[in-house]
Amino acid sequence: MLPSYDLAAIMARLAGRAAALDALTQERQAAVAAILRAPGAALDAAGDGDPAEAELLLIRRAEHPRDPWSGHMALPGGRRDPVDERLLDTAIRETREEVGIDLAAHGTLLARLPDLPAVARGRRVGLVISPFVFALRSTPDLTLSHEVAEALWTPLGPLARGERASTYAYTHEGNIVDLPCLRVDERVVWGLTYRMLEQLFEVLHR
Repeated sequence: MLPSYDLAAIMARLAGRAAALDALTQERQAAVAAILRAPGAALDAAGDGDPAEAELLLIRRAEHPRDPWSGHMALPGGRRDPVDERLLDTAIRETREEVGIDLAAHGTLLARLPDLPAVARGRRVGLVISPFVFALRSTPDLTLSHEVAEALWTPLGPLARGERASTYAYTHEGNIVDLPCLRVDERVVWGLTYRMLEQLFEVLHR
């Protein structure tokens, strides 16, 4: 029997997971937030997903020549600042700055997923990313910063069940490599964000 992806079931599945402590590292650090909410009143025109299934917030990063992930689909987040006591604080601050959601006021922390080394253009860049999973108790209006080109809510179930699994033809040093990805309408979720979501799905399917 396939697991349920409604928000209550996800919260129950993640309950009791011990929050990992920030690891000591000489590399730069960053944090992102995988934000889930109960579904909105309306689905898209295709009727994608069960109305009871939780929705995930995805953003598309703004185009910037100095950003190695320019234009990529992503989760809200960014690099740790000296003002951030914990990486959890980084995820909360960056989410507020990028999409206007105050997770301290409106969210519940569900889990911290394993840290991932950041890779850009096939190489590690000396940055470690910590993904945190949150559930929203209420959904404030999104207010996008200049770093975010768009934000959208999408049903989690089709992604977790593999219904949106595909491949992405990535050109690296003149060679074309087919990489695993998820497709959300015409948008492609691949690379670091794909790996983070696969970690979340692995936890939910245990």
